[in-house]
Amino acid sequence: MKPFLVLQLRPETEASDDEFAAILAKGGLTEGEVRRVRLDCETLGAVRLDDYAGVIVGGGPGCVSDAPEDKTPVEARIEAAVLGLMPEVAERDFPFLGCCYGIGILGKALGGVVAKGRYGEPVGTSACRVVEADPLLEGVAPEFDAFVGHKEAMEVLPEGCVRLVESAPCPNQMVRYGANVYATQFHPEADAAGFETRIRVYRNKGYFDPAEADGLIAMCRAAQVTEPEKILRNFVARYG
Repeated sequence: MKPFLVLQLRPETEASDDEFAAILAKGGLTEGEVRRVRLDCETLGAVRLDDYAGVIVGGGPGCVSDAPEDKTPVEARIEAAVLGLMPEVAERDFPFLGCCYGIGILGKALGGVVAKGRYGEPVGTSACRVVEADPLLEGVAPEFDAFVGHKEAMEVLPEGCVRLVESAPCPNQMVRYGANVYATQFHPEADAAGFETRIRVYRNKGYFDPAEADGLIAMCRAAQVTEPEKILRNFVARYG
């Protein structure tokens, strides 16, 4: 099969490596079945979408809704690289799965409203509910918990987007544009061990009071989060 293009945005090696391992494991992929690009330290260059089965964009500490002057040079470069792919992805309805940061990228590319004012969620689990049937939700329970932690969210659906999953704090937890372009606010690749790593790595990044880190880690260990990874597996199975 053609490889999947996996774009990573995390400048912290421990978090980036852990996320990549999770994408492989939960997607049922091997390293030989993907092209991994760490955008914090690599140049993406020209991308020929026909060379790939699909595009998977991971999460990261940046926010597309931040003012340009508030973004670091690395964050600005990463955002520009991913946004540069989106016109062709949207026009061709090319298989795309944006995870966390990816929903902000999709919203911004389509002219939607991505902002910090209404739907941010603290680090932890969110009770999600499926509101629209979709092939990527095949086998996923109608209600499930997912790991979240985000300062910004897609506040208004862009034209052409359909809401697939919602939660009380954040209505646009998973959306689809066209037939093949998807994004989730929650982390479909994350499990308790992976989220524990991120809590340690990002404890001073403004997501939570650093003094709460141990309690958040205990909460993650006790959580039952099993359904979101099926979305990632379904994406790989459908397009791979």
